[in-house]
Amino acid sequence: DKVDLVIEPGETVALVGPSGAGKTTIIQMIQRFYDPQSGRITLDGIDLTDMRRDQFRQSLALVPQDPVIFADTARENIRFGRPEATDAEVEAAASAAAAHDFIVKLPEGYDSYVGERGVMLSGGQKQRIAIARAILRDAPVLLLDEATSALDAESERLVQQAVDALAQTRTTIIVAHRLATVKRPTA
Repeated sequence: DKVDLVIEPGETVALVGPSGAGKTTIIQMIQRFYDPQSGRITLDGIDLTDMRRDQFRQSLALVPQDPVIFADTARENIRFGRPEATDAEVEAAASAAAAHDFIVKLPEGYDSYVGERGVMLSGGQKQRIAIARAILRDAPVLLLDEATSALDAESERLVQQAVDALAQTRTTIIVAHRLATVKRPTA
């Protein structure tokens, strides 16, 4: 209720709080899964309700807590972020997401079938595929909804490095339950 939030282009903002606080609701409203009962949400000053859904969704890339992995190859799961992408672009996105090394070790590399819902992959590998997809999409707004919450320490470190690199050049909204998830160590 009564949220007034301005996020400048290129800024990273973290929404931190307990379950039920409304963090994911804000992410869902940005994606227009539903509209606010009052007020408005704008992108570059344009009310989202004045834009076609496909038009503004091209400006968004989402990395959810439980990424959608299709019953297809690793390559095609990444390419879903931008269907016209070349194999070289897919592989560059995978490298940037710290996914290339594990993908090339799969039985058929990038052409390996990853199973329904990615059953052939670990949680960290699924997250890195989802981040590679977001990198390939190259959208100006990145939404991270608890993207590292279910990962082991090493996978979280790799995913966090990939997210940090991705967030450098875009507006980023991070949802987390704990402040420690989004705080960066100081040198």
